[in-house]
Amino acid sequence: MMSKDVIKGKTNSGFSYKISKERLNNYELLESIGELEENPLILSKVVIMLLGVEQTKRLKDHLRTEEGLVPADLMSEEIKEIFENQSETKKS
Repeated sequence: MMSKDVIKGKTNSGFSYKISKERLNNYELLESIGELEENPLILSKVVIMLLGVEQTKRLKDHLRTEEGLVPADLMSEEIKEIFENQSETKKS
């Protein structure tokens, strides 16, 4: 995959990510995002569809607390920020 087909970014918490434009252009991802408001439980599906399994694991480890938990609210914020960064990238 060529680098121009990948969007790179970093969240405010310091998580670096790379997302292929193919992943962002996935209709099923859009469907799932649309369902999030009615069914917040599908956030995990959205995260994996967006980031893939390996980056999802890295993000969970990045957010993991000392007790070994991954706060759902922080995961949601990270994903929201990734989408906001992506749309800002598109505009420029």
